[in-house]
Amino acid sequence: METDCTRDEIPANAGVITPLPTGTRLLHIGPHKTGTTSIQGALFEAKDEMARHGVAWPATTRHPMEAVLAACARTGMMGDTPPTERHWERLLEQVRATGRRTSVISSEFFADAPDGEAIERIVEQLGGERVHVLVTLRPLARIMPSQWQQYVQNGLRMGYDDWLRHMLKKPPYDKPNPSFWHRHRHDRLVERWARVVGPERVTVVVVDDRDREGLMRTFEALLRLPAHLLRPVPDAANRSLTLAETEMLRNLNKEFRANELPEELYSQLVRNGAVMHMKNTCIPGPGDVKISTPQWAVEAAAAIGAEIAERIGGSGVRILGDMRLLSAVQLSATQKSAPPATAEPRIAPEAAAQALYGALAAAAAAPVRHTAAAKSRTVHQTSSKELVRVLGHRCLKRLRLR
Repeated sequence: METDCTRDEIPANAGVITPLPTGTRLLHIGPHKTGTTSIQGALFEAKDEMARHGVAWPATTRHPMEAVLAACARTGMMGDTPPTERHWERLLEQVRATGRRTSVISSEFFADAPDGEAIERIVEQLGGERVHVLVTLRPLARIMPSQWQQYVQNGLRMGYDDWLRHMLKKPPYDKPNPSFWHRHRHDRLVERWARVVGPERVTVVVVDDRDREGLMRTFEALLRLPAHLLRPVPDAANRSLTLAETEMLRNLNKEFRANELPEELYSQLVRNGAVMHMKNTCIPGPGDVKISTPQWAVEAAAAIGAEIAERIGGSGVRILGDMRLLSAVQLSATQKSAPPATAEPRIAPEAAAQALYGALAAAAAAPVRHTAAAKSRTVHQTSSKELVRVLGHRCLKRLRLR
């Protein structure tokens, strides 16, 4: 089904967009993997220049994640310190300090708001009728590999093909990651927020991956900012993992769980140590295999995308961009050049070394305040599983002494 843009507006990358009223509090709710990190980086980098044009960025960081997690009653990433209500209260104070100026707040974790009651509270506290909700969308087939490797970075042990079958073929489609469809059944996401603010205060932007800066131009137009004020900000830490890197981490996750290591250790040494250092120091080359989605899953995702486009098209919200992109079925260049299914992904020695170094550096950053008492058994008399568990608890104890 072809879905035209509502009112007389045309796609964001092809014409004039009606700006939002001055004094609007633009709330960008993501969801995940729809260009959120790039737009947050650009907005934060340009916050001083935006202020000179009457647009405030209330947050003190690129992404006020802890505040939004608290507002949505989410615990955050595995092993991280849980956010508190005070994080959210501080963001609200900063929003109120913007007065009558136009302001913009962006976090994909707003998409995790559990129900209408939570959404009502968030909207009311952020300014009620001044709030305008912006939702960015990409085709599900492009979102799924990125979300799978992100879940692996948070401890997931399931392989990609098996994960796809659970998400697309095994009702009720909520295992192992119930958050996926809560975020990415985009028609329901739009409906949840439109019920609270009204469809006239919801804008849906379909991101066209062929126009790398199109989303920035859309934000500029909506916020009455000069063209090209927002610029991409390089962020190696946000790059997706290759297939081999993800498989290495997934197998590490299996060992981590099997040995019952503390989750805080995973946060410190694995996600923020090994993985972060590997991302920052290793740039994937042309020989590195990306995560490839099988054609059956691409087609299944496109069929769901068509349903999403139809329901959003009839919801009365403003639509910028081409909704047909959500149901397009294309075999990507990555898939066409993907190795046979029997091929084993091989991680580059440099990437493995940098990951190991990142974990060691994170552990070494914790000063050793005391030495544990000698045990009655020698190392050779202790099982490898118990050794790993003891080492994990000792590392965690040292990290807590920082």
